[in-house]
Formats: sequence, C-alpha cells, structure tokens
Amino acid sequence: MAHEHTAVRELDGTFILRDTQLVHAPIDRCFQLSCSLELVHDELGMVAVSKKKHGLVEGGDVIRWEGWQLGLKHFHVSHISGFQEPVFMQDTMLDGRFKAFQHDHHFREVPHGPKGPSWTQLEDELRFSLPLGALGSLVARYIMVPHIRKLLRSRFQRIKRIAEGNDWQRYLSAEHCPST
Repeated sequence: MAHEHTAVRELDGTFILRDTQLVHAPIDRCFQLSCSLELVHDELGMVAVSKKKHGLVEGGDVIRWEGWQLGLKHFHVSHISGFQEPVFMQDTMLDGRFKAFQHDHHFREVPHGPKGPSWTQLEDELRFSLPLGALGSLVARYIMVPHIRKLLRSRFQRIKRIAEGNDWQRYLSAEHCPST
C-alpha cells in the first residue's frame, strides 16, 4: 500500500481530514520524527517561541508557534494532550486562529516478514472548525481544507523520505531513537 488520498468530511461545521502513509522504517523512528520541533519548523516555516524551542515534544508540552501561513501572520498554541509512545500523539490547539483544532497521530507497526525490516503505518486524523459561522465554514471548505490537505500530504512525504533515508539522524540522536 503506498499513499492513500486524504479523506475529508464535514460534520456540523467541523471538518475532519484523514490520511495514511506507509513508511519503510521502524515505528520508533517515525514516532520520534513526528515529535521533532525542528521537523515542524522545516515543514511549516513556523518558529517555536515557547519555553521548549528544540528537540522532541512530550506529553503535556505547550508550544507556541509563530510565522506566516497563507500570506498572513499566524500563531498557534498547541498542547500535547495525548501521548503514548510510540503509537499515539495528539495535539490540541489552546489558542490561535481556529475555533477548534485537534490532530491525532497514530502509528502502527506492519511487519514485513519474520526477519525482514518492519514498516510503519502513519494514520492522521485532523479536526478543525473556524469562527464566523457560515462564512467560516465557506473559508474552511474552499481555502483551509485544500491548504491543510496539502500540508498533511507534504508532512507524510517528508517523514517518509527522512525516515527511509539517512536524514533522520539530522533530527534524532541515538538516545531518542534506539531502534535504528
């Protein structure tokens, strides 16, 4: 299974995007890369301006991101509201431009064979809504959904490329990712 396209649905003004990616790399490596503040910075161009600015997020961390998105100055405060290494991480917006924003990251090991290398299935579900009622829903449907869909796909492709090659060492040290 390669990459499946992002599924999108709307439920009472909340948009739900789901996507998956199969990565030929250990689950620990994929999980840790998803926790890397540097990887998020490289992907989104947003800068962590909170107490924790580098390294890997952990359960309970609160990170304030600032930067530019869609030509506008943007900020987003994320709380790592769920964390079960190496199978689940959830970030929930505490403050920002959205009315609500929550992103679930699931990781599932997919064995290749009895002695062969393992694969990891990345499964994301992102739920968001915008303020301003019907106007917010229109902006969400025609601007934010395509933008977020593109970001999800780009993030998966970046994690896949980095995890399957040698670039993961740029983001993770041996103590962060012992099963390499």
